[in-house]
Amino acid sequence: MEATFTAAPHHDVLALLIQLAILLGTARLLGELAQRLGQPTVVGEILAGIVLGPSLLSGLVPAIGDWIVPHNPIQGYLLETVSLLGVMFLLLLTGLETDVTLIRRQIRSALGVATGGLLLPLIMGFLLGQVLPDYLLGKPDQRFVFALFLAIAMSISAIPVVAKVLMDLNMMRRDIGQTIIAAAMIDDTVGWILLSIVIGLAGGATVTAGSVAQSVISVVAFMGISFTLGKWLLSHGLVFVQEHLHVPNKMLSFVVFCMFAWGAIGQALGLEALLGAFIVGILFSQLPRLNSDVVHLLEKMTVGIFAPIFFAVAGLKVNILALLNPELFGIALLVIAVATFCKLVGVYLGARLIGGRDHWSAVFFGAGLNARGSMEIIIATIGLSLGVLTQELFSVIVVMAVTTSLMAPFLLRWASAHIQPEAQELERLKREQLNRNSLVAHLRRVLVPVRPRADNEIHATQSIEALLLARIHQRTPLELTLFSVSQPSDRAATGDFLNKLTSVFIGSSIHKKVLPSEQASDAILKEAQKDYDLLVIGTPEGSATYAALFTPLVDEVVRFAPCPTMIVHGHQSLPADWQPTRILIATNGSLAAQRAAEVAFALALPDAEVTILRVVEENYEHHYLDASGTLVTRQLGTARKSVEQLRQMGEYQGIVALTEVRVSNDPDRVILQVAQDRQIDLIILGTSISPATDRLYLGPRVERIVNSAPCPVVIINS
Repeated sequence: MEATFTAAPHHDVLALLIQLAILLGTARLLGELAQRLGQPTVVGEILAGIVLGPSLLSGLVPAIGDWIVPHNPIQGYLLETVSLLGVMFLLLLTGLETDVTLIRRQIRSALGVATGGLLLPLIMGFLLGQVLPDYLLGKPDQRFVFALFLAIAMSISAIPVVAKVLMDLNMMRRDIGQTIIAAAMIDDTVGWILLSIVIGLAGGATVTAGSVAQSVISVVAFMGISFTLGKWLLSHGLVFVQEHLHVPNKMLSFVVFCMFAWGAIGQALGLEALLGAFIVGILFSQLPRLNSDVVHLLEKMTVGIFAPIFFAVAGLKVNILALLNPELFGIALLVIAVATFCKLVGVYLGARLIGGRDHWSAVFFGAGLNARGSMEIIIATIGLSLGVLTQELFSVIVVMAVTTSLMAPFLLRWASAHIQPEAQELERLKREQLNRNSLVAHLRRVLVPVRPRADNEIHATQSIEALLLARIHQRTPLELTLFSVSQPSDRAATGDFLNKLTSVFIGSSIHKKVLPSEQASDAILKEAQKDYDLLVIGTPEGSATYAALFTPLVDEVVRFAPCPTMIVHGHQSLPADWQPTRILIATNGSLAAQRAAEVAFALALPDAEVTILRVVEENYEHHYLDASGTLVTRQLGTARKSVEQLRQMGEYQGIVALTEVRVSNDPDRVILQVAQDRQIDLIILGTSISPATDRLYLGPRVERIVNSAPCPVVIINS
């Protein structure tokens, strides 16, 4: 039968657009209000759905409910689909923020928390299912299945809610934050396995050892293949996208494509699309080629659009008015109390007895995993569709899910106030904070254009580049691409030279490319557009000319490079065993100079002699405006503060730097003199190019230093 595509009815589409507009707007407004009251935004976002839904406005004013609450299956499917996208993006982002290495260090705690968070809720949920009244059972003759279903509902946790709260509290990167995500992932994985068994029971299937084994094997195989073959596929897919595609936002499209693909596999295996989205996020977090800009863009989309809609839709499903019946209201309180008690106590005991954690950390884990949120609502929906639950108990479970989710932010904030991070964690967090905007910390892919020489010998400048990149590789793993442009007839010889050059560029993953072309600069710039983080280009020794600072080729590449560049200018009298043991950072307090300092500290070994020099220019033309001399005094104060900040940056990376501030109306002469007096091995400068001319122009002082320095000079153009 041929498939046909039909659009949803006009009125249903109109209702969807109105629902999305009102839900998003209200969620963001109440999220803002919650934040101003010192609470996580997720509290306001869930409350937005409760306020708009049948619990309040839609229940009290039916005219509002006609447009806010879906009134037929099509409207429900449309809104639920958008909500599903929201939770998938949220779990993708959670996976991207998950640190597998950190989780490995916390695995004992995660397993203890997960074990406690499963066993006691399963036991108490099953016992509660045995005593609830018959009228709450969809099928009174299947109480055993009903009790198992309720047990699973009690044991499950909501990774999306926990993750959003941790993001709001700025605790996602904390050790306890990563541990709670790992524990929730374990809990939910086991929960989905058990749910698949219960679904089979509800459908009349017989549970056998084979069916249980099949469910377990599906999960283990999915995760095992994902973290082996899947990781390999994603890695090579990233390479293909970066190397061969030129459409805008190609990396973003690839990540979202993989999210949908893994989600589809998870759904096909009966494990839910959410698990697939979460796993693919973890896989991408381990691939250094993924550009951090993609993660930031996904975060903006998720936090700003999709997540608020998802949480508002969750709140929209709550109907507190349905619980006005005293008996049903009492049952709802009982379910909430049992769910909260068994999760808090179970997690606490698991964290303390198995995980070996302290009191407040155990309380924190229990407070987080007590949130049921979206996962609980999904399970309740499945139970309702299978006839295991009645509409009344469905409402009770949804209220329990939302109530425990609303409790989580308050409990987590209360518990976290009593948890003091250890010194190791503080150091890691400080390092991550410093690296957040660091050029060096985000270096992954480096392009090194290479020009073969007629004698086929490795040039001194290429040896300097190799040494400097090897030093940086010790700080952050690099993937190098040695790139050369040749005449078609010289392609084989150029390839041989690149093979020879790989013996010099050691310690990094190296790719080699030879491109036949008549326009070397165009070829290099086209290659640089393939998501490289840094372009390293060497220059010939000698003085600049009026026409070019280095050479016409180098100047053009630096001027139009789509990424930061590191210009390496060698020196004619360089010894064969040259090592940058004495490094001079010439700074003017700018962001470009800070980038240069970051590179300098990455190049310096722990025993290196690093000097940070700031020259305050004494401008006599303005002295009549500053007869008291306070201008120079303020400039000196600012200069000392800026070099001290750089010194602290180096100290944190294990580099002890000397600082010096001088006053002169000839800064470049002072820099050159200091380099001469202290026998500096390497000068590092930071600059930004001036696009106003048709010649590479880095400023007169930079050009004078480059031409007159007694040692190699590295210029970081950020």
